[in-house]
Amino acid sequence: MKIKFLADASLNQAIVSGVLRAEPLIDFLTASAGRLAGVADDEVLAIASREGRIVVTHDIKTMPFYFAQFLSTAECPRVILISQKTSLAEAIESLVLVWLASEPAEWVNRICRLPF
Repeated sequence: MKIKFLADASLNQAIVSGVLRAEPLIDFLTASAGRLAGVADDEVLAIASREGRIVVTHDIKTMPFYFAQFLSTAECPRVILISQKTSLAEAIESLVLVWLASEPAEWVNRICRLPF
C-alpha cells in the first residue's frame, strides 16, 4: 500500500500540481476536490484519518495544536508541515521522496516539517 496525501486549503496548489507532474501515480487529493475550503483543522484531520491520508499543509501555526488535540483522543492521521518559505522545487522533491521511500505505517501519529 502506498502513501496517499491530502492537501488542506492552505497548501499552494502548485505543489500538488508539481508532485503529480513528477509522479502521476501519487494519490494526492486537493482541497478543492475534497471540498475543504473553510473546514476546520480538526475536521481535516478526521477526514485524513478516515481515508488513511497524510495531511500536507502550510499551516504551521495552528495545525500542530489540532494534531496534538486529535492525538489525545484517537489514532491520528499523519501531518507534513511545509513552510511557505520553502521553494516549490524543494517541497515537490521532498513529497515525492516521502512517497517513494516510506510506507503509510511509518507515518501514523507523526507530524514533521519538510524538507527534512
